[in-house]
Amino acid sequence: MERKLHGWMLVLLPAVVWTASPMADLENIAGKLVFYQMEGNATYVRDTGELASDIPTETMFELYDPHKNFSKTNFSYTWDLGNGKVIKGSQPVVRYHYSESGNYTLRLKLGANMTDSAEISVVYSRDVQVLDAVKNVKMKGQPNYAVSQNASLAFHVDGSPPMWVCWRFLQNCAPDSSEGCTLTMLYDNSLQLNHTFTTAGVQCLDMSVRNDISKLQTSFSLYVRRNYNANLLFILSCAAVLVATFSFIVVIACRPRHQKGSQVASSSNAVFLKDQDAEGQSKILLSVSDVENGEREPLISQHGPQYST
Repeated sequence: MERKLHGWMLVLLPAVVWTASPMADLENIAGKLVFYQMEGNATYVRDTGELASDIPTETMFELYDPHKNFSKTNFSYTWDLGNGKVIKGSQPVVRYHYSESGNYTLRLKLGANMTDSAEISVVYSRDVQVLDAVKNVKMKGQPNYAVSQNASLAFHVDGSPPMWVCWRFLQNCAPDSSEGCTLTMLYDNSLQLNHTFTTAGVQCLDMSVRNDISKLQTSFSLYVRRNYNANLLFILSCAAVLVATFSFIVVIACRPRHQKGSQVASSSNAVFLKDQDAEGQSKILLSVSDVENGEREPLISQHGPQYST
């Protein structure tokens, strides 16, 4: 089986030791617990105290004995998984899995028969946190949207939070390595995205989700249709503007024209006349007549004989 070793989970004593003989060198009893988890053809070393639930797990005890003091010692192993299950055996390895997430304390009781009359028991303990791996992202609702419409996309993400989600939209589902993604942190299993589509057609939502023990890459295909309601509103607005403009032109063209009395101009004609009375003295007479525009009237009214100068 292929093993990808990224580190060790080292658990060194102090440990709780019971002994029936002073022959034992207690300081030499030390070891480490190493946690492996297998998924598919890959094996992962969990060196942070975090395990994935529902994943086959293997824990191995490796004795630290540089001086070979226990090379001929027979050991017994009692594994208390902290979930109510206890496994006993003569091999330094145990295979199991945690079915539910939570915090557990794994204890290993190591028994060593030094001589016929001496026995040493050592207890190792390790606190582990079991998390749910990110296995699925489910989209809620129908994947049909419209252009220029503020769309709300809801998702349910399986896995133990906190989780980091890196997402981006790809037009025509064409990969674009130059464009980055938007990073969102989740403290629960719900993801809400708001986005406004600018073009119609098939688009893809590329999403990468990870937590402390797992990572999932997934993609969703979305169909974006044209927004006919927006086009209809634009057409109606243009039609309303045209109707208003045409109505204004018709009103101006058909408006009746009236002349006001105050706008009618009048003209005054003045005539100077020379008259001579009976005593032989000459008099100058001024005759004024008011004539409206468009009317013709004699400017000089003859009263008696006319004189010329």
